[in-house]
Amino acid sequence: MITVLAVTFAAAAVAPWIFRKIGRSAFYVLAAVPAASLVWLIAQYGAVYGEGSTGGFIEESLPWIPELKLEFAFRMDVLSWVMSLLVLGVGTLVLVYCARYFKDKDDNLGGFGAQLLAFAGAMFGLVTADDLLMMFIFWELTTVLSYLLIGYARTRLSARRSALQALVVTTAGGLAMLIGLIILGQSAETYRMSAILAGTEELFAGPAQGAVNAAVVLILAGAVTKSALLPFHFWLPGAMAAPTPVSAYLHAAAMVKAGIYIVARMAPGFSESPAWLPLVLGLGLGTMLLGGYRALRQTDIKLILAYGTVSQLGFLTMVVGLGRPDAALAGLALLLAHGLFKAALFLVVGIIDHQSGTRDIRKLSGVYKSSRALAVTAGLAAASMAGVPPLAGFVAKESVFEAFVHYSDDPASGGWGLVLLIGLVLGSVLTFAYSARFMWGAFASKPGLERTPFKAIRLSFLAAPAILSVLSVAYGLWPVPADAWIQPYAALFAEPGHDAGAPDAGAGHLALWHGLTPALGLTAVTFAAGLAMFYWRNAVSRAQSRVPDWVDGDRAYQRTIGALDDVAVWVTGRTQRGSLYFYLAVILTVAFAVPLSVLLVSNKPLPGGLYIVDPNSPLQLVAAAGIIAGALAAVRANKRFLAVLMVSVTGYGIALMFALQGAPDLALTQMLVETIILVAFVLAMRSLPAELRDRTGGRLRVVRIIIGAAFGVTMIFVAIYAMGARVAEPVSLAFPQLAYEGGGGLNVVNVTLVDIRAWDTFGEISVLAVAATGVASLIFIRSRGERINRAAVMPEGTVGRRTAVGNDSKEHASLHVARRFAGKAGDPWLVAGRTLAPERRSIIFEVVTRLIFHSMIIFSVYLLLAGHNLPGGGFAGGLMAGLALTVRYLAGGRFELREAAPISAGMLLGSGLALAALTGLVPLFLGGQVFQSAIIEFWLPVFGDIKFVTSTLFDIGVYLVVVGLALDVLRSLGAEIDEYFDEASGPAGAAPGEAEQAGAPQEEAPQEETVLATGSERDNA
Repeated sequence: MITVLAVTFAAAAVAPWIFRKIGRSAFYVLAAVPAASLVWLIAQYGAVYGEGSTGGFIEESLPWIPELKLEFAFRMDVLSWVMSLLVLGVGTLVLVYCARYFKDKDDNLGGFGAQLLAFAGAMFGLVTADDLLMMFIFWELTTVLSYLLIGYARTRLSARRSALQALVVTTAGGLAMLIGLIILGQSAETYRMSAILAGTEELFAGPAQGAVNAAVVLILAGAVTKSALLPFHFWLPGAMAAPTPVSAYLHAAAMVKAGIYIVARMAPGFSESPAWLPLVLGLGLGTMLLGGYRALRQTDIKLILAYGTVSQLGFLTMVVGLGRPDAALAGLALLLAHGLFKAALFLVVGIIDHQSGTRDIRKLSGVYKSSRALAVTAGLAAASMAGVPPLAGFVAKESVFEAFVHYSDDPASGGWGLVLLIGLVLGSVLTFAYSARFMWGAFASKPGLERTPFKAIRLSFLAAPAILSVLSVAYGLWPVPADAWIQPYAALFAEPGHDAGAPDAGAGHLALWHGLTPALGLTAVTFAAGLAMFYWRNAVSRAQSRVPDWVDGDRAYQRTIGALDDVAVWVTGRTQRGSLYFYLAVILTVAFAVPLSVLLVSNKPLPGGLYIVDPNSPLQLVAAAGIIAGALAAVRANKRFLAVLMVSVTGYGIALMFALQGAPDLALTQMLVETIILVAFVLAMRSLPAELRDRTGGRLRVVRIIIGAAFGVTMIFVAIYAMGARVAEPVSLAFPQLAYEGGGGLNVVNVTLVDIRAWDTFGEISVLAVAATGVASLIFIRSRGERINRAAVMPEGTVGRRTAVGNDSKEHASLHVARRFAGKAGDPWLVAGRTLAPERRSIIFEVVTRLIFHSMIIFSVYLLLAGHNLPGGGFAGGLMAGLALTVRYLAGGRFELREAAPISAGMLLGSGLALAALTGLVPLFLGGQVFQSAIIEFWLPVFGDIKFVTSTLFDIGVYLVVVGLALDVLRSLGAEIDEYFDEASGPAGAAPGEAEQAGAPQEEAPQEETVLATGSERDNA
């Protein structure tokens, strides 16, 4: 099963490439994947049906996160086998059909084919998953893929709207279902569905009975939304905006059957739950009647089938959810029959639309004469849907009637059995009527209408629906195989007093002829009433037109979404004011009010034995005084730079506190972070006024002081209570031993980051990459700053020039001094520095940069490699490299940064994330766990014994991400803003080529730059 899933998703991944090579014929290649899986499925028949009368099973499992009870657990039993037969078989035929339905020129065929095949894999995973959470993952995969498939025609508003509607409705139900699955798994102390179903008696008898009943309701909520039952039925007709193959597969044979599958899966164990029968039978019957009624009002043959599908889904839910052996047999029989005839009919609709250009029954006329083969194919499928013998629908519906006749005779039904039976008959009458309406509307010659132009149909186009219709005939004439497939499942519902394994345990048998039974009489009534409704269809239509739509699900949905939008606008207008003071006030008020309320309500005494300052380290008092002074100075500062500088003073003071507490890693990281943040703030503030203006005063200032003080004091007491609230031994006490024995390192902090808590670190560097992208997207308009020219193409002394270059001796003197200290013309180092205008350069800074840049880079690599055993690591090393680039940028400007780091920041971020992810995945292929480290010891000449830990590769990924972040910040807040200032400064400061556009006279810059100063001139300068 795991192999089937892996092959299916792998084929979906390469599908776009296949389509680019061979066009729409790639659908045949994709169809081979579910076809091969179908062959494998049939080969498993003996294993699934060979053990006992209730069938056997095949299990496969692969541990994922054992501590959270998560595993890739799959189980193929009788129900899964039958559902997989439908999913894989119909999926194969639909993919073959797509090869003729689409044209090579259609947009995004590769993506469509990949999504359709991936959907087949997700559906197969859903029906075979034994782990509840794994099943939910596949459940949501089908939701997302159906959203993409319904919205295939992205340029059509109706397709986008319908896709979003289906996504919202089914996702809402899925979230409710997730809560129910978690409650059920926690109550049963296992997430294996097979184990839960085997122990339902203990669950209902134990103390968790109420929780289990609530979980059942929540899980049914997910099934109701997925299978389009009342009151969520409206999304399915809207989903008909999808291409017809999607409707045939997702909305007839696969996705909408997911809810039916969940009901069928849980029915053996949970049908006795108090809310089960009222929900399943009530919503099922209401949906069946409403869907059939609405189908008779449609003029689009696809919508006739859509509302008919809604009706049939309600019908199926009633039958499989009744919780009796005869109903279980009838339910799965109807499930198979419905998949065959409804998929065939949708494919027929696609052919009619494809060949005639319309689906409107008011325009279609004489299609039967144009293609009798198509009409016969559709007629067989429609007759099966109506329950006409000797087709599959008749066999299944007879068994359904028989089951509900027995249920109505059962005193335990309390009289509701008769009501349900009458409702089933009425629903079946409507089914017969809309089946006849479909055939008449699609194929009949109508008076007053010309014959609809209809293109000839290729056999390859008709093959898929024809095969499905032939299977409906074969199923009806010889239902023995289907009966054998379903009987073991029906035996799970054995009634008291019967042997659960006996074939006659109340389930009956599927057969074409059962004799003169009450069920046959109900079928005759259905046919007679259905024919009457079709014969007087005009009268029925007039009667329906007089009945107003008091309740319309789609309108209710739109009004609900509209109301939510209005509330969102109201809330946004009152909270998103554009005032930073207001935002901070709200955030800080909530941040101190909630914890303070908890502290006051809990009424816990202050823990003893805690101190804020270590009495054995008086230097902490000095550091604390510096922190307090920096905070007060930041509040009182009237200039932005001074305020930011004082904030950094508090940060450096905290770094000193870490160092005094014996935490060199934290101190080093805090110091580096504080430095690079200071640089980022200073760079960003260049576009802001130097002074802090419009500062609040009066009562507002008092409010700010109160909020700030309350927040600070509350956080102090929260920290004190948190430190004193521990009752168990800290897990970190075992970290030193884990770091050395498992992680192969002596630096507990770094080994924790790259090994013990590697998942956390991977999440953090992912956030860093997202943050860098966010900063870049706020600054860059045209690209991500990779368009800066090389320094070699820039005339010397032109970048950032504030005055036009003249011929006076002072200007020449400054240029000559700058050239003298910048180095010779062929010197490759600080080349871009010579592009700066003389008044923008700092000779001292350039000299210092030459002295320390390489040392900083080497030290960053040392921190990276030594961090496993000594203070450092990838994060600290990356910050050091970022500071080295910062020094280089400050010395020479944006062109110097371009020379120092010609690689893309996005490339560094992506490479780092990819390397970190790869170090997590590789152990899986070697039989280990995600992010598991290996210690490799070897000997090298000169170097001697070497111990290499593979988590170092993860640390290198962290290093690359941090360097990429620093580079992105420098290019966005530094280089990009520099360029903006240069462009805004006008002709004098314009970049090459821009002065000419601005109308400035062109100076003879190249000639001027070739002038060499004599020795006396240099001395005078």
